[in-house]
Amino acid sequence: MAVPVTHALSERIAAVLSLAPDSPMLEFDDEWVSRRRLRDAAQRVASHPGTAGEVGILLRNRPEFVAALLGVLTSGGTVVVVNPARGDDRTRADIAALRLPLIIGSPDDLHALVDPVPGTATLPLGTLDAGPHPSPATVAPRASGKTGVAVRMLTSGTTGPPKRIDLTYDMLARSVLGPDARRAPAPSRPRAGVAIVNAPLVHIGGVFRVLQCVAEARPFVLLPRFELDRWIAAVRTHRPRAVSLVPAALRTVLHSGLGREDLASIEVVTSGTASLSADDADAFHDKFGIPVLTSYAATEFGGGVAGWTLPEHRAYWHAKRGSVGRASGGARLRVVDDDGAILPADRPGLLEVQPGQLDTTSEWIRTTDLARIDEEGFVWILGRADQAIIRGGFKILPDDVRAALEQHPGVDGAAVVAWPDDRLGEVPVALVELRDEENPNPRGIIGFLRTRLAPYEIPARIVIADALPRTPSGKADLDAVRALIAETPDGGGD
Repeated sequence: MAVPVTHALSERIAAVLSLAPDSPMLEFDDEWVSRRRLRDAAQRVASHPGTAGEVGILLRNRPEFVAALLGVLTSGGTVVVVNPARGDDRTRADIAALRLPLIIGSPDDLHALVDPVPGTATLPLGTLDAGPHPSPATVAPRASGKTGVAVRMLTSGTTGPPKRIDLTYDMLARSVLGPDARRAPAPSRPRAGVAIVNAPLVHIGGVFRVLQCVAEARPFVLLPRFELDRWIAAVRTHRPRAVSLVPAALRTVLHSGLGREDLASIEVVTSGTASLSADDADAFHDKFGIPVLTSYAATEFGGGVAGWTLPEHRAYWHAKRGSVGRASGGARLRVVDDDGAILPADRPGLLEVQPGQLDTTSEWIRTTDLARIDEEGFVWILGRADQAIIRGGFKILPDDVRAALEQHPGVDGAAVVAWPDDRLGEVPVALVELRDEENPNPRGIIGFLRTRLAPYEIPARIVIADALPRTPSGKADLDAVRALIAETPDGGGD
């Protein structure tokens, strides 16, 4: 069994925040925050006794919330992620059900979202330099209920209400510091390059990127969200060599008016959290001359378990186009049938994972993803088994239909869901977001699909939306997609 590394992450955070205290650590709204300011703010949060237990944080992409996250982690507490952007009613219900001893948030969020809950105190965060004052004044710590849990992270909620996954200190340490986290050498001085963090802190991608930058002593720009103008301004100013973009953001950059000179510093783009078509990856490379390294990860794994390296991409991409790479970070992957029998190379089935973030005695985790793995270990994600649509006996994978829709030059994003049908049982229907400069109609889109899909894969209905509803990870929110389709009259946009 692997040696526990429970304190490695907390120790690394504390060490890096004390390294060159007056050097810049975080830029937000064109203002740099020093390591000293971030450390002092984190320590003020950590000084409250309630942060040694379960602490709900209404996380937003702002410096004071980075400090709160780091403060709870250095105190050994458990961050329970609460997403204040899910809608007031759902957030209030979530907080009431959690019944946590302490909730941290902005004064506005706490006032609007946190109803009085017996035994729950609140800790308002004002500016980064303002000392938080809990109410009531004394907060008794309460154990997280599971030893060593660092973050109770929300899943993306693609197909239903988000659920929380316990990420232990050991899992996050191995994910951020490497498989041998206890022996990973701490940086002796700040890194020179500047990273850009545009993933939301309520998603594992945002938490991982922040912790990675802190652990490496790498200064970073924190964006409130991905917005093309802010993002490209940061790229032009800081000239990063590598950036991370979820597929929706990558497609925004791809279809913008930006050229190679705008992204001249960037040598590689990494992309994960949702499916990215090989066509989009190739189009990005053709336009900007930058390879896109796709990866496969899940909240349950505490990070990535498969991905491309740049040398592998150069050597294998043309032969392995569309793959998410090979097992990484000590992970093991295999494909099984419905009964759990291990399938040979290139046979599609359900993907099972032994994440490298867990110890070597961990059980295989069965996912709901359909995959195939070739003889050289390259992995292709084929779609979600639990989202397959059976149309009159024909099996349809919504990701195949979505990818075809997003090849249309006028489509900016799409989502495909099953819809009940009296004759066929169920049929695919699609919600589509158009590009600003294009105005295709559903009939024209269907004509486009006829050359790319089998007749039974063609959506029975296409609804045009002003914007595709998405989860914090950039995936389509399928519950919201179904609601929008249901609310649209049959003659409206289809």
